[in-house]
Amino acid sequence: MDRLLEATAKAERDHFWFRGFRRFIGPLLEQASGGRRDLRTLDCGCGTGHNLLMLRRFGRAVGIDLTFSGLKYALSRGDGQVAQASASCLPFPSHLFDLVTSFDVIYALPDDVERDAVAEMYRVLKPGGYLLLNVAAMPMLRGSHSLLGGEVRRYTKAGLRQVLERGGFRIERITYTNASILPITAAVRFGQRLRGFQESAAEITVPAAPVNAVLSGLLAVEAAALKVADMPAGSSLLCLAQKPVS
Repeated sequence: MDRLLEATAKAERDHFWFRGFRRFIGPLLEQASGGRRDLRTLDCGCGTGHNLLMLRRFGRAVGIDLTFSGLKYALSRGDGQVAQASASCLPFPSHLFDLVTSFDVIYALPDDVERDAVAEMYRVLKPGGYLLLNVAAMPMLRGSHSLLGGEVRRYTKAGLRQVLERGGFRIERITYTNASILPITAAVRFGQRLRGFQESAAEITVPAAPVNAVLSGLLAVEAAALKVADMPAGSSLLCLAQKPVS
């Protein structure tokens, strides 16, 4: 995990995947905010804290992460709104936050911890508040990057829906993402299976500028398409869910 966070800190500003990710979640953040700019937001598993900068466009955002090696990047930037804590035992009172986010975290949790984390995110949300979640998708896409990220599972749409509805959430939208680069991802992961999985940060290293630009462009087109339609497949699942008012 330390190696993953170190690689993430170097890549998340420019890497095509992170650029695409921010384009994908932007409209859902706008939907969850309802036009407000005074939200209280908690990012569960904030890593280096980079996404807090985006979340603060909508109000106050704080982050927690179990691994201190990620938090030190946020602290080095002078960000004091982060703390070391577990998503399965959040150090906050109930009904405090308007929005809870968790990006590429719960897929690395054992089943019982995943269940507890979903329950905790539900607990700290206000009634009517939103959860925005991103997870690894499609079990067939397991690869060397899975070892680096401590991946326990990859989700199907039905599987993620079941996890969240069992936790009391109402699904507002759930879609695959990174569909436009799925053939490339599938080919890379297939090759890794043939060679045998080895922990590697290669997929999170920023590629050569022309390649990075092309892949960023593909994801930008997909982000535009996602405004009107869900994707039928992809390497990630993005879900917006709501805690019912009653």
